[in-house]
Amino acid sequence: MRRREFLSVLGVASISPLAGQAEESERVRRVGVLLAYPESNPFARAYEGALTQALGHLGWTEDKNLRIDYRFAAGDPTLFKAYAAELVGLAPDVILASTAPALAALQQHTRTIPIVFVIVPDPVGRGLVASLARPGGNITGFASYDASIIGKWIQLLKEAVPEVARASIIFNADTALAPPLDPVIAAAPSVGVTVTLAPVHDDAGIEAQATSRLARLGGGLIILPDSFNVTHIGVIVAAAVRSKLPSIGWTDIPRAGGLMSYWYDAVELHARAASYIDRILKGASPGDLPIQYPTKYSLIINLKAAKALDLTVPPRILDIADEVIE
Repeated sequence: MRRREFLSVLGVASISPLAGQAEESERVRRVGVLLAYPESNPFARAYEGALTQALGHLGWTEDKNLRIDYRFAAGDPTLFKAYAAELVGLAPDVILASTAPALAALQQHTRTIPIVFVIVPDPVGRGLVASLARPGGNITGFASYDASIIGKWIQLLKEAVPEVARASIIFNADTALAPPLDPVIAAAPSVGVTVTLAPVHDDAGIEAQATSRLARLGGGLIILPDSFNVTHIGVIVAAAVRSKLPSIGWTDIPRAGGLMSYWYDAVELHARAASYIDRILKGASPGDLPIQYPTKYSLIINLKAAKALDLTVPPRILDIADEVIE
């Protein structure tokens, strides 16, 4: 072989691996996102923006090396299933499942595509993962709450409204993938509250619960953050106020006119999810990434709601509140 030919072959051999690496690094990766809110909802837009910005900080930019396919289920079980099938059919590199119904729908269609979840309650207690440290399988993510948070809600409601002797947990059995409630119900009498379940399926059911069994002296309302309650929050809070029922739940409650909430920043949770998406896109296995819980919860009190309910919130509760809505 002549010297010039040998050098030419040597050059190709030395350059080709690097060229392959560059091609791999510049390949457009695909991420699916299944959100529970309607596309026009402010929270949906906030989650979308937080995720996109966080991924950008990690070097993933749409129209450059990343494509994100969003689907908005609007709290509709039928849409969760349909959109989950669509996203899996696109064969993305990873899917973000926002809320438990989104995760449940996706699990029906894939056990291999990596899934990062957010706003999913008690994933270990509900058997979704093997453990917090090593979830195993194709899913990992950022859990929202467990039964201890519902217990905290009952305690805070009792402290804010000492007259509360009974509280009902309002939820939709079709969409409320909540942690086990039996321990909550059993422990509630220790703080002087009897807790019962109040399942609902439509606006008429909400009104019926608020005006009959719930509307009694000393009553209170625990509102679970399932996708039905999220999309019907205005109806629930309005019914609670009309029936003079102090309510507690996630952040939407006081902002919609309810009494109080003790919750985390869900927008921040979606931003944090970007770190796991990034690691999976770079080769990490979701089963090796530990499940994380929120690290900070905030107490919000709505004094306008308290006035509508003819209540005076004790100063000690106002003193520990992170935000007071006047």
